[in-house]
Amino acid sequence: MTLQKLMGYIRRAAQDYGMIQAGDRIAVGVSGGKDSMSLLLGLAAMRAYLPEKYELEALTVSLNATGADFSRVTKLCDEIGVRHTIIESNIAEVVFDIRKENNPCSLCAKMRKGALNPEAVRLGCNKVAYAHNRDDVIQTFFLSLFYEGRIGAFQPVTRLDKHDLTVIRPLMYVPEKSVIGFVRENGVPIVKNPCPTNGNTKREEMKDMIREYRTRFKSFDEKVFGAIKRSGIDGWKNVPDGRRYDGFGE
Repeated sequence: MTLQKLMGYIRRAAQDYGMIQAGDRIAVGVSGGKDSMSLLLGLAAMRAYLPEKYELEALTVSLNATGADFSRVTKLCDEIGVRHTIIESNIAEVVFDIRKENNPCSLCAKMRKGALNPEAVRLGCNKVAYAHNRDDVIQTFFLSLFYEGRIGAFQPVTRLDKHDLTVIRPLMYVPEKSVIGFVRENGVPIVKNPCPTNGNTKREEMKDMIREYRTRFKSFDEKVFGAIKRSGIDGWKNVPDGRRYDGFGE
């Protein structure tokens, strides 16, 4: 996938759900993984095209886990003109050594947000961009259904009154396979996830289930994602289907 195509996905999501306004200062949560790095590059490049002028900050929450080196992330941020702030934390110690969580993902996510959001406010940001792609939305839908017994998914835009911040998810139209293609084709530097539970979570179970359903039902992802958009779930207004998300400006 080209940068032009990535910007097309992001711009359409931003337009459909009113994610970006003139004067915004957006903190991008950058873990160093493929999704957050792609989102950062897409939003940085779009500054030259969108009529709404906005500023970016790149924020990385360091879990204090062995092997996480963010120097290449900082170097890339310097190249695209975005300040990179690393937030040190003891999240890994709390989750794995002190709490000894059997299912640590939920607590880890809450603690990472708890570290990132106040720093975004300190840097003068009014919005935080999370790098959830289309596959993440679909997986969360099934996680909510099977493990919580409710119909739900990530909202495209979420208001955090406690911090006076708005969370946006501009990558939500991008299939994960397209993100992988973008990273490979453009040589995007990636920080390997040091988490010891990486690849062994409930979300991985959903990924396996979805892979099976893709072989059984034609256009499975498109149908499920379209159903989420039409469902009336909080935050998901009814955006017409059949629109093109694969070309910048289309």
